[in-house]
Amino acid sequence: MFPALRRCATLAIALSISGAVFAENWPGWRGPAGNGISSEKNLPVEWSPTQNVAWKLALPGSAGASPVVWGDRIFLTSVNEAGDLLLIAVDTNGKQVWQKAVSSGNKTARGDEGNSASPSPVTDGQHVWAFMGDGTLACYSMSGDEIWKTNLQERYGKFSIQFGMSSTPVLEDGVLYFQLIHGEGNPKTREACVVALDGASGKEVWKVDRPSDAEAENEHSYASAMMYHDGATKLLLTHGADFIVAHDLKDGHEVWRCGGLNRRDDPSLRYDPTLRFVASPVSVPGLIIAPSAKGHPIIAIKGDGKGDITNEADKHLWAWKKTPDVPTPVIVDDLVYLCMENGNLTVLEAKTGKEVYTQATHRMRHRASPVYGDGKLYLTARDGKVHVIQAGREFKVLAVNDLQEDQSSSPAISNGTIYMRTFQHLWAIRK
Repeated sequence: MFPALRRCATLAIALSISGAVFAENWPGWRGPAGNGISSEKNLPVEWSPTQNVAWKLALPGSAGASPVVWGDRIFLTSVNEAGDLLLIAVDTNGKQVWQKAVSSGNKTARGDEGNSASPSPVTDGQHVWAFMGDGTLACYSMSGDEIWKTNLQERYGKFSIQFGMSSTPVLEDGVLYFQLIHGEGNPKTREACVVALDGASGKEVWKVDRPSDAEAENEHSYASAMMYHDGATKLLLTHGADFIVAHDLKDGHEVWRCGGLNRRDDPSLRYDPTLRFVASPVSVPGLIIAPSAKGHPIIAIKGDGKGDITNEADKHLWAWKKTPDVPTPVIVDDLVYLCMENGNLTVLEAKTGKEVYTQATHRMRHRASPVYGDGKLYLTARDGKVHVIQAGREFKVLAVNDLQEDQSSSPAISNGTIYMRTFQHLWAIRK
């Protein structure tokens, strides 16, 4: 049995951070513990272009990457009209401190969504790393000095992914982890691999192939790897090509894998060759929530498996009939929150998968992942409208806010401020 989930969000944060000051930062796209949860209090509930706005900063171009925050520095990626892929440093007063052209790439990867600046940066307060869709990975000091730069396409094979590489790196104990799930190559490896690089030097720590029997577009994953913590156990979760796979951090070997996210194992159900993963997994000790895509199921599994657990009933906790297609779920206390692409919010019991409620919010594409803070969920739609929902078993809308600018990036929370990255501006929302 996994531990009482009411304590899991707090425990997950405690296991992932080394001091209270770290909890005030937002070092990666899913926050201090990689789960979309902030421990901040007294956060704003209502805002508009003229209400509760501390400042806004014009950006050189659009992107879906989320901002990250450490101390008095905010980092985000963008692209300008010339096609330069940029890493930008901003101070918490809204002034640009420096800007670096990391590489060059496309301004548009899919219509009005996505480009080569889609992956979010990551920082540890000493360095900041920017990964771009063209494969360029660069490490900078907090003051903007380039430490090293490399290209993962040149090192690990050309990316063949329909709408561009968007996976964000995971930083754990000074090591950067990448899932490079793409391509239509060797039928055993599909050109997909998982790599660990030393953050200080960029040198390879390990590389493993990630085999799969996925077909067609399913060989492409737009999700990001995530960490799983349970006491002394740490695993890297990679998500894509019809499987969620757990890897050992020391050498990358596969500890377990779970399929069933695309219905290949049941001959009565159709295998969907276009079911590519976009939403990423989320976990608390003893529980991993694995999304699929396009109306297929979401599954809840234990984290202590060995080998292929696809059909091992004792490792499966429950399944729910429909998954978020793009937004990554959030687990808070004993509830799992699923923000669907169409704006529906489904809340499930974490222990059983039983539906608590499903309610509609804003009927618009939802590309950003929800974040939680101060007892509230923030759901961001593609047109920039943000529903603020009271967390818990009763559906209650506290506010509907509109900055009147398109947005596909997830909010970041730090020091009482919600940072919203729209296609035009970086906004600081603060009481």
